[in-house]
Amino acid sequence: MTGEMMFVFGVMAVAAALFVSGKVRLDIVALLVVLALVLGGTLSASEAFAGFGEPVVILVAGLLVISEMLTRTGVAHHIGKWLARHGRAGEVRLLLLLMLVVAVLGCFMSNTAVVAIFVPVVLSVANSTNLNASRLLMPLAYAAIVSGMLTLIATTSNLVVSAELGRAGFEPFGFFAFTPIGLTMLGVFVIYMITVGRRLMPGERVAPPKTPSRSMRDLLDEFELPGSAHRLKVPAGSPLVGQTLAGSGIGRDFDVRIIMIERSGPLSAGITTAPAANREIRGGDFLVVRGAPEAVEAMRLAYKLWSLPIHEDDRERWMRETGIAKVLIHPDSRLIGNSLRKSGLHSGYGIQVLGLRRMNKTLPDFLDRRLRSGDAMLVVGSWSRIRQLQSQLRDFVVLALPAEIERVAPAWQRGPVAILILLLLVTLAVFKLVPMVIAVVVCALLAVATRCLTMEQAYGSIHWNTVVLIAGMMSVAAAITKTGAMELIVGQLVGGIGSAGPHAMLAALFILTTALSMVLSGTPAAILLAPVAIRAAAALDVTPHAFGLAVAIAASAGFVMPVSSSSVMLVMGPGKYRLRDFFKVGFPLLVLTGVVTIVLAPRLFPFTP
Repeated sequence: MTGEMMFVFGVMAVAAALFVSGKVRLDIVALLVVLALVLGGTLSASEAFAGFGEPVVILVAGLLVISEMLTRTGVAHHIGKWLARHGRAGEVRLLLLLMLVVAVLGCFMSNTAVVAIFVPVVLSVANSTNLNASRLLMPLAYAAIVSGMLTLIATTSNLVVSAELGRAGFEPFGFFAFTPIGLTMLGVFVIYMITVGRRLMPGERVAPPKTPSRSMRDLLDEFELPGSAHRLKVPAGSPLVGQTLAGSGIGRDFDVRIIMIERSGPLSAGITTAPAANREIRGGDFLVVRGAPEAVEAMRLAYKLWSLPIHEDDRERWMRETGIAKVLIHPDSRLIGNSLRKSGLHSGYGIQVLGLRRMNKTLPDFLDRRLRSGDAMLVVGSWSRIRQLQSQLRDFVVLALPAEIERVAPAWQRGPVAILILLLLVTLAVFKLVPMVIAVVVCALLAVATRCLTMEQAYGSIHWNTVVLIAGMMSVAAAITKTGAMELIVGQLVGGIGSAGPHAMLAALFILTTALSMVLSGTPAAILLAPVAIRAAAALDVTPHAFGLAVAIAASAGFVMPVSSSSVMLVMGPGKYRLRDFFKVGFPLLVLTGVVTIVLAPRLFPFTP
């Protein structure tokens, strides 16, 4: 082993440790790897950054835009409502419908986005029945994982392996190349979950009865917010007149949150919900605030404000303008690691945070705490802003909306157009009328041209951390090839297992990819091992497609470790799961996936043409 090889393996080991620690963002790790390989002299700058120009990177970005189109036009949410309406008869019926619907939808959308959409659906159904949400959310995440085995575009790992086959001079996978093994796995998964997996899941089947819906008051009580709303009038002689909210120091000095400002007058009348920090207070303004009664009284006296009673018509007027929601921090959110004061939530989303819960405990003095994946926040803003949060799947998962939203919810439009664009994408891909990357770019542009989403929303839908992760990890694959480490790895595999035949190599590649995905997550594992699979096939003088299929499936099969899949990470908090819960339910499922893959892959793609 040369010094260059040792350096590359050392970089990989450090990257793996950072991935496992969870203390550094995955995309930052990928960029650090690129820099290390360049500064260490292993790769030139052009070689290290070549991955950013790969078609697979554009392909992944375009598919995220397609996924966002299906979310913003309401297609996915309408399917969720259908599920909520027809899945209330019992646990088995709901599980069956949930797994099938999520699997089908996940064929064309980001798996993480599908889970983000259906988590609140499942919680709503569980809340309105006697079903236990903990026994529903894990099958939801696993169904999204299985959906990644159904079509070429269902998961990034499939696209990465297919692109590597094309780069090596072989025929890439077709749109439905994964479908036979995916349908078999879906059948095995459904049977397993209904018969065995359902009995291994945590929690009792029947949960205590709950109220059919949660009001604003219920959500406020959950976050243990002190006191209730107070209405204060700012007289002309108040020291607050002419000050901005930031300059007044109300939040800092009195721990009181201004939820809205009511203003009367012929030209400026109206309600401003979650007012900005630079909002100026005028004489005659009405402030609606939340805080402990003693804090509100201290503020009132300090600023010579008038306290006014709150009548039912006041509440009705506020309800038409102001909403709240309970949201979960997405595992890939850009907010992770930032404090709420520095998060830019108001400027970016027009909302304020009223409360923060972590590990099912309400945190006091939360404004300066650094946000973590899985944190739950109670946010307030205008109803339009609250509804927009449902489509911000890169940062939030809306766990609960109050019952009051049904009286103000806007109608969803342009869903039929989105469905037609999706059908066009499938047609172009299946009949190979144009290369896959061209088909995706065309449909993404059509989504913008038909106003299913704006160009700004399209750019915003792209998870740039995923794009950077893919492109950055490609530099590691390039370094492994350039230094000769690829031949070393393949030689060890062939020397140790090759004599047992291609089936044994297939099994070894599945196990190796599964193990690596538990450390690096699925996509980096596929990037690193797809070239190994192709070289191993060449060494054994067999076609590489079965080996590539095994790598792609194994990279997607993140049933055991939450770090392997963002879909699983999304349900950990709401489901109140522990690591052993995933191992107990997911390990048999991982074994079944391996068996199905090893048996069917050579039948779909024979070792000899």
